[in-house]
Amino acid sequence: MTDLSVIVPFHDVGAYASQTLASLRRSAVPGIEFILIDDASTDATAEILAAGTDGLPGARLIRLEQNVGLAAARNAGLDAATGEHIAFLDGDDFVAPGHFPELVRTIRRLGCEMVRTDHVRVVGTKRTIARVTHATRGRVGPPREAILPANRATSVDAPYAWAGIFHRKLLDRGLLHFDPRLRTCEDRPWIWKLHLHANSLAVVDHLGVFYRRDVTNSLSTVRDHRQFWFAPAFDTLLREVRADRDAKRLMAKAVHTYLTVIAHHHSTRDQYPRSARPELDRVCRAAARGIPDRDVERGLRTLDADRARAIRRLLDQ
Repeated sequence: MTDLSVIVPFHDVGAYASQTLASLRRSAVPGIEFILIDDASTDATAEILAAGTDGLPGARLIRLEQNVGLAAARNAGLDAATGEHIAFLDGDDFVAPGHFPELVRTIRRLGCEMVRTDHVRVVGTKRTIARVTHATRGRVGPPREAILPANRATSVDAPYAWAGIFHRKLLDRGLLHFDPRLRTCEDRPWIWKLHLHANSLAVVDHLGVFYRRDVTNSLSTVRDHRQFWFAPAFDTLLREVRADRDAKRLMAKAVHTYLTVIAHHHSTRDQYPRSARPELDRVCRAAARGIPDRDVERGLRTLDADRARAIRRLLDQ
């Protein structure tokens, strides 16, 4: 068994793939395998991967015949992984030299099932540190105790799969796979599942991932129907929480987060093409109305005034 499997899906990121591969080479050491997934790219990505794989020690290339999306592409990598530990990266991002060996040393030193890290957001030449909100850094604790409070950011609100490292035990227990039906927002029910069912978590001071926020075709920035997947993603999340032994205690956080996301998406309405706005209205209205009235009323009390007004307007339409 190798020490670490790094899963890196690529889809039409030809402008960035070479830098991604170069950063992986600076983090390649014996015991690390890089599972590169070409998710049916239509630009130069496929050629860049073909040329770059030979120069990356421990690299394996998986080509998908049809575009399946980020969640299913990551799952293909998980199915092929042989490592004692698992880490992720997206094909348009990059890492600091030695990032992955440092993650392996950290999780082994702490002896926990998952380690979460901060990251650097990249917009052009601007760099901004994004930190995980967590009470105690560098100490191991139960992940479900890091979910609350409801109205403040916690580690469950940092859903980025690539911001950390995971022990294979989580994969073997079925906790690392993503819902392949979700084309966006796949990370929200995923991070909640980990916080509810993993045994141990640590958040550490480590900056190694550089996350591009200015990629024009990134699913985090496009404004079309692909953004509407937030609704089924959060519906899945709420079902997971309702079935949990701590449902009464944790539901307030899940509803608060869902309402916040609904309000956010509706606030971006003017950024969508006019033809897509009625569908956005419908999705946001149905999402808000689909939450039980009692939970909505409690959730509204945890929102700021602007978001609460936005949700009430949707409910009254």
